[in-house]
Amino acid sequence: MKIQAILVATDFSDCSGVAFQAAVQLAQTFQAKVIVLHVINVKRLAVLAEYLKEDSETLATKLREQAQQDLSQFLQRWNTNGLEVESLVSVGTPFQEIAVIARDLDVDLITLGGYGRARQGPIEQVFFGSTAEKVVRLLPCPVLCVPLTEKNPG
Repeated sequence: MKIQAILVATDFSDCSGVAFQAAVQLAQTFQAKVIVLHVINVKRLAVLAEYLKEDSETLATKLREQAQQDLSQFLQRWNTNGLEVESLVSVGTPFQEIAVIARDLDVDLITLGGYGRARQGPIEQVFFGSTAEKVVRLLPCPVLCVPLTEKNPG
């Protein structure tokens, strides 16, 4: 298997940071490029826009700018080891956006944290599934799901 491009989906959680570090190690091994993606959840955007009484397009622009800043801080925190990393921000349903962007960019591997900042409870997991599970079901390329453990703390 040849790995030339790795997509890392992040919600800026420690778990996604550990997944990013795994992607960096793999990228160094395979001389692959790393693309980090953050997806602004369109449903949360709509709720926030309604609550703030703000146009959703204007709010999306503000959230994109904030997410770009958060991505920069994320990359500084989680150390790229000198690797050049491309970053993207998208708006949509997270698992769908990850799948579409992975296909559009023809990535060979996706890495994600085993759970994100929301940390769904068991009932949500049973009925709705995690973003990681949905990505695994949608994509033909390998997905590396990295848990946060005591061995790899954030």
